[in-house]
Amino acid sequence: MLAPKRQKYRKQFRGTWRRIAVKGDRLNFGMNGLKALEHGWIKDREIEAVRVVLARATRKSGKFWIRIFPDKPFTKKPPEVTMGAGKGDVAYFVASVVPGKVLFEIDGIPMEEVKGVLRNAASKLSVSTKVVTRIS
Repeated sequence: MLAPKRQKYRKQFRGTWRRIAVKGDRLNFGMNGLKALEHGWIKDREIEAVRVVLARATRKSGKFWIRIFPDKPFTKKPPEVTMGAGKGDVAYFVASVVPGKVLFEIDGIPMEEVKGVLRNAASKLSVSTKVVTRIS
């Protein structure tokens, strides 16, 4: 799974989300992409599942880009632990996503296939998304 190589602090606060994406809201690499429509945390396992889908689709020809990285540690306490025993251990890492952020980009495969591939990739994610296309 994806995880940062090193961090300054082991555990983080949950934080708050901005209203909409200010950076990373446009397609920069591919002709088509997947854009988030809501706030949420995307787990490292979800990103890996989408990576597998995109890798299979672009195996013969094409290229894909992953525009998010899970750099936020998500902590969980074990079951049946009483309150007041401190913060739990890091369970996995998440990428914080806001509406308008481009999550994945793809290029080099026919337009008919792109919609199906990105729809399949979107089904692996816990946030609602839409397929966007660059107008050239």
